[in-house]
Amino acid sequence: MFRLAIAALLGAISLSACAQQPASPVAGATAPAADSAADKRVREALKQLDPNFAPDYIGAAPFPGFREVVVSGQVLYVTDDGRYLMQSQPYDIEKRAMATSTGLLAHRRTLLASLPHADRIVFAPPNAKYTISVFTDIECGYCRKLHQDIAELNRQGIAVEYLAFPRMGLGSKDYTDMISVWCADDRKAALTAAKADRPVAAKSCTNPVAMQYNVGQQLGISGTPAIFAADGSQLGGYLPPAQLKAALERLPGAAGSP
Repeated sequence: MFRLAIAALLGAISLSACAQQPASPVAGATAPAADSAADKRVREALKQLDPNFAPDYIGAAPFPGFREVVVSGQVLYVTDDGRYLMQSQPYDIEKRAMATSTGLLAHRRTLLASLPHADRIVFAPPNAKYTISVFTDIECGYCRKLHQDIAELNRQGIAVEYLAFPRMGLGSKDYTDMISVWCADDRKAALTAAKADRPVAAKSCTNPVAMQYNVGQQLGISGTPAIFAADGSQLGGYLPPAQLKAALERLPGAAGSP
């Protein structure tokens, strides 16, 4: 599996928002022009590492000389000649923010758009200015802290659309409990209760928990909460309401819904 090959080459990197400080906000950047020849060279080079290599996305990086590659949810950077590979977050010194290509933002928006609005648990004010998609777990301390801020986020004009991401994986008790939340008659009340460590009646139904979890993996999520703006920018883990609003205000494409 390509992810295992990369892990062996680069080492395991933990991005759990519940275990460390959240990442800096992501800002959009103008990607260099497309180069199909470079894409082909990079694709062929990576197949030398794993013949079954199947990227989710290959495109121009937000800085010259590199291709940006998404495979199994991980973002990699490979030189246009296919020789060097690195896995790190590029920082745009001029914009003073993490750099992300327009192509990667579009890829994320497509994945987020595949998750129907009706399957989300939504806490929204009237006439919200911003909407964030939040992959959440019911046991994560940072997720619970974010949920305690819901009223203030709504007051700031931010709608929160929750998506399920049971960190312990499919088939775990966490996963089963999140199914109970999503199958409850009042999903908002059930989610609030679960995040407050109050019991939620066991329930089963046709539900989107596995689908949302799988899309989260495609997005490269390894910790919760994972917050995405409408333009596809990932804002990291937990941020206090004022900081979250400031991060959204810095993104030209963040207003509106995903």
